[in-house]
Amino acid sequence: MPNVRPLSLALAFGLVTLLSTSDAEAARRKASARAPAVSAACTDFYTSANADWLKANPVPQTGAVSALGQLAANTRTQQRQLLDNAMNTPQGNVQKLLGDFWASGLDEAAVEADGSKPIAPLLTRIDAIKKAKDIPASIAALHQVGIPVAFNFAPDVDLKALDRHIGYFMQGGMGLPDPAFYTRTDADTVALMGRYRAYVKQILALTGTPADKLDAEAALVIGLETELARSAHSVADINNPFNNYAPVTTKELGRYRNLELDAFLKAQGVSDDLVSLADPALFQQINTLVARLPASQWKAYLRWRVGDSMAPYLSKAYRDAEFEFRGRLLRGQTLAPSRQDAVLDAINVAAGPMLGHQYANSYISRDVRRQAGLMVDQVREAQIAAVKRNSWLSAEAKAEAEAKLAAMKIEIGTPLRDLDYSVQPMGRGSFGGNMLIASTWRHAQEMKRIGKGNADRRWDVLPQQPAIVYDLAQNRLIVTAAALQGPIFADSASSAGKFGAFGGLVAHEISRAIDAKGALIDAKGELRSWWTPADKSAWTLIGNRVAAQYSAYAYPGVKDAKVNGELTRAENLADLSGVEIAWEAFSTAQPEAKPAEQQAFFTAWAGLWATLVSPNEAVQRLGSDVHAPGHWRGNGPLANLPAFGASFSCKPGQPMQRIDAEQIKIWR
Repeated sequence: MPNVRPLSLALAFGLVTLLSTSDAEAARRKASARAPAVSAACTDFYTSANADWLKANPVPQTGAVSALGQLAANTRTQQRQLLDNAMNTPQGNVQKLLGDFWASGLDEAAVEADGSKPIAPLLTRIDAIKKAKDIPASIAALHQVGIPVAFNFAPDVDLKALDRHIGYFMQGGMGLPDPAFYTRTDADTVALMGRYRAYVKQILALTGTPADKLDAEAALVIGLETELARSAHSVADINNPFNNYAPVTTKELGRYRNLELDAFLKAQGVSDDLVSLADPALFQQINTLVARLPASQWKAYLRWRVGDSMAPYLSKAYRDAEFEFRGRLLRGQTLAPSRQDAVLDAINVAAGPMLGHQYANSYISRDVRRQAGLMVDQVREAQIAAVKRNSWLSAEAKAEAEAKLAAMKIEIGTPLRDLDYSVQPMGRGSFGGNMLIASTWRHAQEMKRIGKGNADRRWDVLPQQPAIVYDLAQNRLIVTAAALQGPIFADSASSAGKFGAFGGLVAHEISRAIDAKGALIDAKGELRSWWTPADKSAWTLIGNRVAAQYSAYAYPGVKDAKVNGELTRAENLADLSGVEIAWEAFSTAQPEAKPAEQQAFFTAWAGLWATLVSPNEAVQRLGSDVHAPGHWRGNGPLANLPAFGASFSCKPGQPMQRIDAEQIKIWR
């Protein structure tokens, strides 16, 4: 990554280039005599703090390399080591199950010999379809094994009662990620659909379609998916949870007679009397398709969906076909994952919580969890103190913010209350069979959440994935076991370093409880906007200043480009909040901290964001990444903090210390 010089330095160098060599040297000597050079820390702290890391890691040809990415890679190595040990010398029943699962996946010869056998019972059931009345039961049976067809159905939070789950009926069942692909007519989309058709034919051939019927059956599959797509909403629309929420009683599902949704719910083990179905027109369309389309078309579609969904876990012919289309074309991957990586991904999909508890027990000690919990409490107390003295929040908003922060649940390592994923009867026989067994069990457990007041049992991340996240619906901070390692929470790090890295990330997330989005849910967990119009205006003005600050920064790796301050606004606000509050928590915990300890705090923060990005990746991130580049996540917040300037003797107006009038403060 090239060094990015601030504008003041760039202008200075520009003036020097106008002089002759001898004049330039004379000017340099005079300048040196007038004022000492600005230190590296006060010029570009990110580059100075990460000098060793940047030297040790070359710019990648594709993708990116980062300190946090290296942590994620290390956790995958730990997971593989755990599974190897479980395979060879299991300690207890859960490790035996995981070890057998791992062994079945690594046995490539057995997977190859298995061919389509793992999905043969599913295909046999589909082949038995004779008429329209047979279709609903087949749809329900595939959902039961974790293969959603025709539509999606899954538990999620009831937006009117955030402590419980209801079942959501939503659009789905298409092989392409965006419904627009099926209806657009531009050249790129037409070319993509040609590749898709070829992939559908490959999978159909592997699941038993004769060669002379491949073209016809592929046309039937894409035709059915196109019918679903015509009634579907855009990806942006369905990503808005409020657009998906429309509670109806299960009695009202009787209108979809052909789909038999009441029988569908019984097959999934769901007995609640309330579900969400936000798009009745779509489900009426599917209901019509069941009766209107010939059974042969449904059979081809269902066989395709089974083959496509299970392709990554079957023989090489399936895996190669799936990777060439989904991996290489849709995801832009150049190399297929190694066998170990592919099997690890599969286990995390089907038995992730089961592996997660074993991971936490193996790699994270109780003492580390205790230390992390103490630091989280210190950060939360610092945020509460900052709210109390805040000058821009109204009195009523302050009271609600304090109550919400005090009520926030903290979960560290693994979920406090979790469903039991550890009784999956697996073995070393068939990897594809194990995937179906595990997927079926997990689907059944997910369905058990519906109608229960147990929404707080759900984590959207796994313990073995490094993450610190704020769960808005449950007013809960989640710190996964995998996050309690360097560079976030290294055993060897000083207390100052842990406050700067871990504390900064924790404070970043805690701030989400009381920012503009957090203000939509109150301390009781009810959907209610508790900010006054004046509070909203004040936040907008702060955000405008932050957006302007980052919009002035050059985008590393992209010539003549600037950071998109609007796109990255929310994350930049949270970064600034994070550093402010973490520093206050550190100062409160260690009021007599020496200069070296203070500097260690800021060095740890900058170290989180060490990143090198390939040119192509930089261009892609410029227009889509809601985070600022690592360079500016490191530098941007610190330039607003007088404590940073004091620690490194930076003077106002130097690149790493904005003058007082330009400094942005949220909570200090």
